[in-house]
Amino acid sequence: MAGLVGHDGGEEARYPHRMRRLQSIIVLLVWVFATGARAEYPDRPIHLVVPQAAGSATDTVARILAAALTDQIGQQIIVDDRPGGALTVGLDLTAKAAPDGYTLCMGPIGALAITRHMVAQLPYDIERDFQPIVIVTRGHLLLAVSPTTPFHSVKELIAYAKENPGKLLNASSSNGSPGHVGGELFKFMTGTDIVHVPYKGGAPAINDLIAGRVQLMFESLNSIAPFARSGAVRALGVSGDHRSPAFPDLPTIAEAGVPGYSAPTWSGVVAPAGLPRPIVDKLNAAINRAIQSPAFKDRFATIGDEPAGGTPEEFAALIASDSAKWGAVIKRAGIHLE
Repeated sequence: MAGLVGHDGGEEARYPHRMRRLQSIIVLLVWVFATGARAEYPDRPIHLVVPQAAGSATDTVARILAAALTDQIGQQIIVDDRPGGALTVGLDLTAKAAPDGYTLCMGPIGALAITRHMVAQLPYDIERDFQPIVIVTRGHLLLAVSPTTPFHSVKELIAYAKENPGKLLNASSSNGSPGHVGGELFKFMTGTDIVHVPYKGGAPAINDLIAGRVQLMFESLNSIAPFARSGAVRALGVSGDHRSPAFPDLPTIAEAGVPGYSAPTWSGVVAPAGLPRPIVDKLNAAINRAIQSPAFKDRFATIGDEPAGGTPEEFAALIASDSAKWGAVIKRAGIHLE
C-alpha cells in the first residue's frame, strides 16, 4: 500500500474520487455507530448555503424554507449567502463540505441546469458531486413590458419586434440567468431580433424597465410580482406550462402567441455527494412536510410560485432533463461566461 503515496501530493491528489468514496464510507460508519450513543441527526444547526446574494429570488426561497423546516426538523437552519462566480462559489463550497447533513445548498435552476453550460471549467461536476434532496418550488418567469410601451399582448410585442429588428431592449438580472436564456428561447421561437441587456441583479433591471430605458424583461415572479400587481410594469404572460395561481387571468406565453414555449423555473435542495441514505430520506421527508405547511404555502401564494416536493430521484431527473434543454438553447445562442 505504500505505493499509493508518491511525490506528487499524495493519495488525495492522485485519487480524488477514491478519497471521496472513502470519506463517504467513513461518514456513514460514524453515523451508524454514533446514532446508538447519542441523539439522532440532526443534533446541531444546519447551514443552508445560497449561491446568490441576500435579497435574491433564491435567498427568499431559502429563508421561507428555513423558517418552515426548523419547525419540522427541530434544529435551526442557518441561511448562508455565498454569491459570486456565476453561482459557482456557493455550489463549490457545498461540493467540498463533509457529507454529514449539516451543509446543504439551495440549488436554483440557474445553478444546476443553466450556467454549467456557460462556464468553461467548473470546480465540480453536478451529477458526481451533489446529492439531490427534493424540489422545493416550481415557478415562472413573467414576461413584462415597460408601461411606456404600447404593447398590451404578446402578439403585439412580437409584431413590433419583427417590424423593428434590433430596436427592443430585453433586460435580465445577469448573463446566464433564467431570464436571459428564457429570452433567447423566445427570440428563437418567434424569429425576432431583440437585444439582450444584462444587469447586475434584478432590482436595477426592473427599475430601468419601469422608467422605459429598456422595453421588456423575463424575470422570476418572486422578484417582479409586486411591480406587476401595482401596474409599475405591464405583465403579458408567464413562462410555465400552466397559469400561475397568483395570476390566474394572465395567459402563459404559449397561450398568448408562442405555441410550445415553456421556460418554467424551480429551486431545490442539494447536499454533498456521499450523504448517507438515511439522512437523505430524513431531510426529504422533513422538507416535503415543510413546504406543505400553511406558513410556507401562504407565503408563496402571494408570490405565484408553487410548492413542489417529491423524491430525490425525481429531482435528479429534472436536473438532467432541464440541463439538456437549456444546454441546447445556450449552444444555439452562443452564450459564454468569462
